[in-house]
Amino acid sequence: MIRARAAPPGWGRAVDAVTRRLGGPRQARIVLLLACVLALNTADSGVIGAIVEQLRTSLHIDNTQVGVLTAAPALVGAVATVPVGMLTDRVPRVPLLAGSILLWSAAMVVGGLATSYDWLLTSRVALGAVTATAGPTVASLTGDLFPNQERAGIYGRILAGELIGAGFGLVVGGNVAAALSWRVSFWFVAALGVALAAAVWRLLPEPGRGAQGPARSAARAGAEAAQRAVEESDVRPRPENVLTSDPSRMTLLQAARHVLRIRTNVIIIVASSIGYFFFAGLRTFAIVFVQHRYGIGRAGLSLLVPVIGLGALAGVLTAGRLADRLVRRGRIAARVLVPSVAYTASALLFLPGLLTTSAWVAMPLFFLAAAALAGANPPLDAVRLDVVHFGLWGRAESIRTILRMAGEAVAPVLFGWLSGVFAPGDHSGTGLDRVFLLALIPLLVNGLILLRARRDYPADVASAMESERRFAAG
Repeated sequence: MIRARAAPPGWGRAVDAVTRRLGGPRQARIVLLLACVLALNTADSGVIGAIVEQLRTSLHIDNTQVGVLTAAPALVGAVATVPVGMLTDRVPRVPLLAGSILLWSAAMVVGGLATSYDWLLTSRVALGAVTATAGPTVASLTGDLFPNQERAGIYGRILAGELIGAGFGLVVGGNVAAALSWRVSFWFVAALGVALAAAVWRLLPEPGRGAQGPARSAARAGAEAAQRAVEESDVRPRPENVLTSDPSRMTLLQAARHVLRIRTNVIIIVASSIGYFFFAGLRTFAIVFVQHRYGIGRAGLSLLVPVIGLGALAGVLTAGRLADRLVRRGRIAARVLVPSVAYTASALLFLPGLLTTSAWVAMPLFFLAAAALAGANPPLDAVRLDVVHFGLWGRAESIRTILRMAGEAVAPVLFGWLSGVFAPGDHSGTGLDRVFLLALIPLLVNGLILLRARRDYPADVASAMESERRFAAG
């Protein structure tokens, strides 16, 4: 008789500790599933970044065309996110999410069968149409599944999936492609997508609309730090931002007009779009840049990428909790101030890392820069829920996603094209290092524009609270 092998000593205690850290078994399961959805989205881009050299050789393409392969899903997703946002606010979200993951996996299988650049590009266009589902549905489910006072911290854990997925795609996808074929790396990720779709369908609960909103739970609203701080400071809502009609009956145009009148929301849309613009260019060309700039081979990359990823993971897990802690201590605008500092620090840390030619000098700087860059996202994602009525979360996120994904679409193409402009015919990485240096300027600008949001945020939170008092979930 064969007996199951016992788990390593301490493994059970470690799992229990992580589960408690995530808020118990149910909350841990939900966080893990939503994080995996985001991980799947970014794993695809990570795979493309890892197989740039193989694609160049196999399909006879250049950096600009590689950039288009990453840009196509983002651009199509930016358009598709409009109807998806409307569906998110009106239909059950779990079946919508599970179905989109299955379609995503099918598109990846077709991409792996491609025998020409046009075929692969067409599959990437189809891929973009279904990736649009992730942003609005994850945002809406997060708002309804978790208490308000934990919003930024929870978002940090879920957004960790984006970073883990990108790192997984870069490392595992690259190694699979090197050992077998770039096609197999596509099919491997597609198989993971099918498994995730089944898990989402069976294990992810469908919450009621506004389940964590003030109108549905006065006790939770009273405990929510940002709202309590706003009430105690006697901040008045902006009359023009308080809803006068039921958000569930608003057309897309009416919803768009409302959410774009909210100053804080507009600022965070711009800031997050700039941040994802830089990240999209980074994940597409970082591997090529590091290989040529520092002379690191595949084995070295397999160690390097997880180290940088750990820095980003540390940032995304701690920044949200830090912002929540500062809010509880009376710093009302902490959820916009923390990202402001993070973006500025990221640019200042990337700068010397890009200028040096020593990998040993650059890696610690990139570790810290990745932590700062990733750390900006959880507080910003919490802010966009704070300042918008829960009945508009899906449509508000779709509007933000349009601009964010447009930035993600432009970045790889622009980075690839500029690298050729700065160093025509040179594949040594000279062009890319200049492009990355130029791209630090928008990150510094982000730090400045978010300082502007700290004055608008309290009034916009008060406006959302008043809107939710008027129009409770039906």
